[in-house]
Amino acid sequence: MYLRKVDGPRSVTLPDGSVMTRADLPPAATLRWVASRKAAVVKAVAIGLLGRAEALKTYALSDEELTAWEEAVRSHGEAALRTTALQKYRQP
Repeated sequence: MYLRKVDGPRSVTLPDGSVMTRADLPPAATLRWVASRKAAVVKAVAIGLLGRAEALKTYALSDEELTAWEEAVRSHGEAALRTTALQKYRQP
């Protein structure tokens, strides 16, 4: 079995005891961003599994887009990442 060389950890144990690995992240060629995929990237950046710059480059995201996802999760939880619920969680 061959492992590709990556910077940073391959897996991280979360506070609830579960383990998140790089295999849990969405594919790099993802075009359709559903809430669960956004949440996985935000969580990986927050716990240090994936560096912010690496996430931006891998998923071709803008800094503003990733920051908006992080703020939505911080303010309202993962449900705020759903596109259909976007109007509900926007600030007036």
